[in-house]
Amino acid sequence: MKRLLTHGALALACLAGSALPSTSLAADTYTQTRYPIVLVHGLFGFDSIGPIDYWYGITSALQSGGAKVIVSQVSAANSSEVRGEQLLAELKRLKAANGTAKFNLIGHSHGGHAVRYVAAVAPELVASVSTVGTPHTGSPVADDIKAGTSATGTTAWVTSVVNAFASLISLLSGQPGLPQNSEAAMNSLTTAGSADFNKRYPAGKPSSSCGSGAATVNGVRYYSAGGTWVLTNVLDISDALLGLTSISFKGAANDGLVGKCASHWGTVLRDDYGWNHLDEVNQVFGLRGLFSQDPVAFYRTQANRLKTAGL
Repeated sequence: MKRLLTHGALALACLAGSALPSTSLAADTYTQTRYPIVLVHGLFGFDSIGPIDYWYGITSALQSGGAKVIVSQVSAANSSEVRGEQLLAELKRLKAANGTAKFNLIGHSHGGHAVRYVAAVAPELVASVSTVGTPHTGSPVADDIKAGTSATGTTAWVTSVVNAFASLISLLSGQPGLPQNSEAAMNSLTTAGSADFNKRYPAGKPSSSCGSGAATVNGVRYYSAGGTWVLTNVLDISDALLGLTSISFKGAANDGLVGKCASHWGTVLRDDYGWNHLDEVNQVFGLRGLFSQDPVAFYRTQANRLKTAGL
């Protein structure tokens, strides 16, 4: 009997031991979407410069949940259409190389215009479009810069300086050949420039000034989100600059560069997160408001939403 009990205990131990690895090592598939996720940066953006990732901590968080993530790089400063064409060319190369049928596009700031452009001209390549902090109806900051440089006759000089800065960003991030045109970027982001862009590519456009748009157009799902806090962390050096640019909004809710209602497109997930414009991509180095929502968790949740939708 003693021997039988001993053998039984050993058998149970072996069974328990064999069961543990399958539970503890189970793969995290929370963000494992059907189609790859493509992250598209905004104005003066990049994929990475040294240890600095534009999508700080976001790419790895999505990958840890099973998502295949591609960090795109388009011109740091150029028109919505030029940046959109660059993204389209990249997606076509990826499809030819890997046979990928479609992509889930996520654009931050001006990157939102690029992903919308691709969805409009090549919807067969796009499963979904998600925009975060995108000035779909333009930014008063761009309006003020255009008005100020025009009034002072400094447009050409400012353009040359900013183009040099944008070229440096592209050089440091390993894409020195990308064309830069900061004046074209400014014009695209003005109220008038954005209105023209929306007239030509209206898919997902809200039916009212601060409402939602169609959830699905030409088989593409549209989502949007934005923040409305500006000064979020005293240790964040970018807050001071965003505090200055927020003056252009004359008291209206904004994230420092984009107004609350301007971020609306397609299905509005939320437009008042406790983030400023850089918090939306977890910058600078993850510094944000003490009680604000975690932007990394937002992107994981959005990936899971896409997964649940079969995308």
